[in-house]
Amino acid sequence: MTVLARARERGIETLALDSPDTRNALSSVLVGALADALADCAADPEARAVVLTHTGGTFCAGADLRDPPDPDAFVGLLRRIVELPLPVVARVTGHVRAGGMGLLAACDITAASTTSTFAFTEVRIGVAPAVISLPLLPRTDPRALARHYLTGERFDAAEAARAGLLTAAGDDVDAVLAPVLDGLRRAAPQGLAETKRLLTARVLETFDRDAAQLTALSARLFASPQAREGMTAFLERRDPAWVL
Repeated sequence: MTVLARARERGIETLALDSPDTRNALSSVLVGALADALADCAADPEARAVVLTHTGGTFCAGADLRDPPDPDAFVGLLRRIVELPLPVVARVTGHVRAGGMGLLAACDITAASTTSTFAFTEVRIGVAPAVISLPLLPRTDPRALARHYLTGERFDAAEAARAGLLTAAGDDVDAVLAPVLDGLRRAAPQGLAETKRLLTARVLETFDRDAAQLTALSARLFASPQAREGMTAFLERRDPAWVL
């Protein structure tokens, strides 16, 4: 089963999450396929940048509750995006939830259509946005993040840009990204790699310091009784027992 579509145009490798039936949820298969594709890009001297996008109306719905990825594998995927010697550009024309927000935060440049919506839904199923905090905390506004982490409420692309989750938003995301991709094609590979290294140093310090602790927290929470109730309620399309 194909879960990732690939295309190449003038040095820009496009990787499209391609599991619309699950709203591109992060299954173990999808996480592995994306990690492998990024490794291929890193080893390709003809690649100048990567665009991470999606098919269907959702960029990524978060973890696949029926086939969740190993937490270490998901941490490894986020770190691979951050460490990749090529710029990674997110192109979003749909909705982003939970673990999908971590993918966005790991990317270097992020653009979305004005119809896109965003939410950190972890608290609503009894867990916390633990692993995705590794790229999120160093890159986003802490006050905005506190509100959205704690409430799980949905917010729009304008708020996502204000909070630092998005670089830009517009009615036509491809028009927004056109000058970005042109600039990346004009840049020297060495210049891109070393400049990205400067920009991501602080994010990687967070991975080095906190990855083990946050991975353990994620595993503990997902195994808890409240998380089991939250995930069951989600799959059964009902409110969990704690809702007032």
